[in-house]
Amino acid sequence: MADPTYQARILAYSEGKYPLAMQREMAGLLEQAITGASADSLRRKPAPGKWSVAEILAHLADDEVATAWRYRQMLEHNGGPFASFDQDLWARLGGYADWDPRESLTLFRLLRESNLRLLERLTPEQWQAHGVHAERGRITVQELARHMAGHDRNHLDQIRKILGR
Repeated sequence: MADPTYQARILAYSEGKYPLAMQREMAGLLEQAITGASADSLRRKPAPGKWSVAEILAHLADDEVATAWRYRQMLEHNGGPFASFDQDLWARLGGYADWDPRESLTLFRLLRESNLRLLERLTPEQWQAHGVHAERGRITVQELARHMAGHDRNHLDQIRKILGR
């Protein structure tokens, strides 16, 4: 089951804000956050078992792939199930520690732009299409878009903290 404290924190980031605007500006905010950072600082883990900035950026890109699929599945198969994924397993299998942080950011930007093009075309009814997440239960396209906006901000805060910004 999803951690309610985490969920509340993620939703608080987007409270009263337009999630698509938040999503649209994220690649630029991430770029600003890492500009001027050394390669070593981007790869340094803040603590054992915690991700480096490079790993966080790789995660954001990979998560955008999963989210792209989820949006499309909800729209095509309204009410259908979708699995959760083990982000730590994805990080190990994908070798996030070896990804070039700037390439991860480019991939994130391109995937995000693709998702935003889709979302901006949706009808009010399509925004309410939903799926059933294995851990979080019923979630609409609109709720997932809001979740992703908060998820982004959570990781941006982590990146800024790691880099001392």
